[in-house]
Amino acid sequence: MTRQSRTSPAGSERSLHQAYDTALMDLDGVVYAGGNAIAHAVESLAAAREGGMHLAYVTNNALRTPDAVAEHLTELGIPTEAGEVITSAQAVARLIAEQVEPGSKVLVIGGEGLRVALRERGLVPVESADEEDLAAVVQGYGGPDLPWGRFAEAAYAVNRGVPWFASNTDLTIPGARGIGPGNGAAVEVVRIATGAEPQVAGKPLPPMHRETVLRTGAERPLVVGDRLDSDIEGAFNGDVDSLLVLTGVTDAVQLLRAEPRHRPTYVDRDLRGLLTGQPEVVEHAGGRRCGGWTAVHADGRLDVEPTGGAGGPGDPVDGLRALCAVAWSQAGDGAYAGDVEKALAKLGF
Repeated sequence: MTRQSRTSPAGSERSLHQAYDTALMDLDGVVYAGGNAIAHAVESLAAAREGGMHLAYVTNNALRTPDAVAEHLTELGIPTEAGEVITSAQAVARLIAEQVEPGSKVLVIGGEGLRVALRERGLVPVESADEEDLAAVVQGYGGPDLPWGRFAEAAYAVNRGVPWFASNTDLTIPGARGIGPGNGAAVEVVRIATGAEPQVAGKPLPPMHRETVLRTGAERPLVVGDRLDSDIEGAFNGDVDSLLVLTGVTDAVQLLRAEPRHRPTYVDRDLRGLLTGQPEVVEHAGGRRCGGWTAVHADGRLDVEPTGGAGGPGDPVDGLRALCAVAWSQAGDGAYAGDVEKALAKLGF
């Protein structure tokens, strides 16, 4: 089964940390949320590394530098070097550097991560749209306290015809208090004021995948993320396998209704999924079975029931995998539009 025609989560007899040489880990919603480690992340990553898997942290969040991200991860108990962190700031800085002269001035709307990445590429970050010989505008997540006036500064330059770049367009970002607006929401502000479209570097687009491959040298990578529209689509675009964890933005309803480019190879509750194999989804009784659960489609809705056996139904995530197989098969090249909530309620999702 190709990734382009995926109608079911895949199975793997080997533990994922043994089947793949490098985990390309998203951060927000996967490893931490609001600065705090997500449950089971620290010990799972330690075990994966001890088992021989290389860990690289690939984030669309352009706010912090790789040094700062590595320091934060190390403080959480995940020893990390700056070279193991790849950010959308680095990807967009490379994209800009390929189109402007060395030493060019770039108006920065965002945080220190963008400034450091631009300097790494020999570019000069500036703060005002009134700078002479301004070559580009770059916009990245600047945190919840980024002043509104920074968006106006971007609009002034873009409306004059200065090329506009964005690190990423994630509309939301998970935090300790819930889901907040991401850089994509800020990009929309400037788009409304200018009618322009930025060149975007971050996941799921090719510049971010290219940056990741250049910096990690991964041969058998596994993308690990929480977002269908950036992490999983990025893996799809890069033609690599992916693991979706349900610790961040994506919930079970969105997963069942995913269109083909948003369907992960594997699904698990959290990063403990790196340390196990993935049970196979098989045809059974007119539906799909995974572990101790069987899912079927009838009268425009999904249903799931325990398959039976002395061990009981087992892990509800197996039921979710079976439901994915049925929903994705019914949807074909589109997104499943039938009733899913009642079936998910049986599984506790």
